[in-house]
Parts: sequence; C-alpha cells; structure tokens
Amino acid sequence: MTAFLDTNVLVRHITGAPPDQARRATRYLQQADQLFLPDLILAEVAYVLESFYRMPRGATADALRASLTFPAVRVIDQVLLLRTIELYEFQGLDFADAYLVASAESTGVAVIASFDRDFDRVGTVRREEPA
Repeated sequence: MTAFLDTNVLVRHITGAPPDQARRATRYLQQADQLFLPDLILAEVAYVLESFYRMPRGATADALRASLTFPAVRVIDQVLLLRTIELYEFQGLDFADAYLVASAESTGVAVIASFDRDFDRVGTVRREEPA
C-alpha cells in the first residue's frame, strides 16, 4: 500500500499514547510499502512533540531522525531533512528556521532575509534585515 503519512501516526508511534493507537501506528509503519512523508508533516511532528508533549529537543531530534529510517518512508530530500534536524538540535533554532538554513546551504543562497536574530548564530548563512 502507498499512502501519505500524517502527523498523528508518527506522534502516536513516538509517544506510545494512546496505547491502542500507538500499537496500530507502529504496526502500520512497519508493514506499509511506501509512505510519503512531506517536509511540512515532519515539521509539525517536531512542533507537537516539543510543545504538547514537552519532549526535550535532543529526544525530539532523535525521534525525527528515527522516523526517517522506516523502510517504507519516502521523503523528497533526506539530506536536507537530516541537516534541518541537526540545526534544530544543536543550534537551538525552531524547526522552520532550521529548515530555512538547511535550504539556504543546499542551494548556495547563503543570505536569509529576516528580522530574526536567531540566524546570526549560524555561521553558514548571513542574515539580512530588510531596510
């Protein structure tokens, strides 16, 4: 079976809650043929784990990485997502900002137009404030 994967399936698998849905989610992840995981859904998983479940950043990053290792899971650019998770975990950026930095790095466009000073702590890009 081929399907797009929604946030709640990964969250149930990762958190184990509620137990019945968690078991079903894990079984589904293990038995599916192809599950397309959009970047936006991975970002939402990060947000839900961090905000609702209060999961520490390192544990959230580990769970995100593990989500990419299921044989059935397909993403557009795994290298980009792994770099995003790395920036999220070690630079303290929120997932969306980490994704923006990883995208800038991968495209060679090393300037990010933003008022957000969080980008200043990442040495691979330069933040440019609109004048």
